[in-house]
Amino acid sequence: MSISSTIKSIQDIMRKDVGVDGDAQRLSQLVWMLFLKIFDDRESEWELLQDKYKSPLPEKYRWRNWAANAEGMTGDELKQFLDNDLFPALQNLEAKGGDQRAYVIRSVFEDAYNYMKSGQLIRQVINKIQEGVDFNKAQERHLFGDMYEQLLRDLQAAGNAGEFYTPRAVTEFMVQMVNPRLSEKVMDPACGTGGFLSCSIEHIRKQDVKTLEDEAQLQGSIFGIEKKPMPHLLCTTNMILHGIDVPSNIRHDNTLARPLISWGPSERVDVVITNPPFGGMEEDGIETNFPTAFRTRETADLFLVLIMQILKPGGRAAVVLPDGFLFGEGIKSRVKEKLLEECNLHTIVRLPKGVFAPYTSIATNLLFFEKGGPTKDIWFYEHPYPDGYKSYSRSKPLDVKEFAHERSWWGGLERNSRITTNHAWKISADDIVKSGYNLDSKNPHTVQIDHQDPIQLLGEYQEIAHQISSIQEELKAELIVALGSR
Repeated sequence: MSISSTIKSIQDIMRKDVGVDGDAQRLSQLVWMLFLKIFDDRESEWELLQDKYKSPLPEKYRWRNWAANAEGMTGDELKQFLDNDLFPALQNLEAKGGDQRAYVIRSVFEDAYNYMKSGQLIRQVINKIQEGVDFNKAQERHLFGDMYEQLLRDLQAAGNAGEFYTPRAVTEFMVQMVNPRLSEKVMDPACGTGGFLSCSIEHIRKQDVKTLEDEAQLQGSIFGIEKKPMPHLLCTTNMILHGIDVPSNIRHDNTLARPLISWGPSERVDVVITNPPFGGMEEDGIETNFPTAFRTRETADLFLVLIMQILKPGGRAAVVLPDGFLFGEGIKSRVKEKLLEECNLHTIVRLPKGVFAPYTSIATNLLFFEKGGPTKDIWFYEHPYPDGYKSYSRSKPLDVKEFAHERSWWGGLERNSRITTNHAWKISADDIVKSGYNLDSKNPHTVQIDHQDPIQLLGEYQEIAHQISSIQEELKAELIVALGSR
């Protein structure tokens, strides 16, 4: 059975359980089970590679000892074991000898929950996972990575929208343009399910990892923070899937819940790539962690101020932000003023509507900047729809190949030889300042349609209607004359 068939059959079993309500709960249930199975598969690998490997889990809680046997615990016994034994034990797991793996497992399970009520159905799901997923087979590991992407899309479709999932095409393009390298710390301060981090891992491995020492360096250079339990669990699993053996740098926390000044030099990073939640409001009091000039409850604005703080001098960032940030005033203007003074905001890629469809129709932008400004000029690039498209949709999503236009225009790492095209134009920082820090620049090469004044249009319509009526009366009179002369 294929992995996709396994996942589908598991979800069909879960639909029979009265305790699981909706797709989001089914996925949450599935993912903590997959985490334990994947972790057990990786432990088998570590036992072969490390002579003295010792599991952070007590023997009775290892997947192989309570789940792997198809004829093992079931019914009420299994249900009671999960609710009264396994979950409390993992939520309070001690890290013997400072074992970071124990911290990872505990953080994953601190907000996880067993929704299923039927022990018999739980056993059926476990057996499907056991027979359908072998993470130690290289081919299945690759297939499962693809399947995991589908799980994340399913989660988004379950109603949790852009908080969790950024289209793969967007993450790949942003990572390629920022180009994180092996010696650099890479961070996503609102990491969701880890799309930007997993893409960065793949990029760095392909570019730089040649030895075991290189791999060890990569393992310690990926950082993420996510405040919601479900995406944090998904991200931690995603990191293990992408070969980060101990993803202890993926923290379950609210990045904004610390005073801005407490982010000291030792915590600065070389690269930030992120899609912070936008349109949301932070809880009361979070804004007091920021200087008075930037106090707002708008999440995306606070994240941008934070990113400027945590970047090292010379550090690079790529951030997804909505149109509202570009033309917003008040505190948004002050954030943009700080951005242009302290960073070189060199490129804004304007994405058309529908990139995040059908979950939101909000038009978004990709901002690329480097700390150590100030900004002198900003290049804008308007991403065009493919021929024949009027919008993107779930059946016609944005494809990473479409970014070939931007990549060929980009001008390499130094961004040399950029030219004005039908989709690209440049504006000086001085002009942005004069406009009150309005970054909502429209493509000057596109003919703007003048919709005119509605009252004037109504008058013109009435005049045309009157002319048509007059012509109709004339035609009618002529027809009567012509017919009467026969």
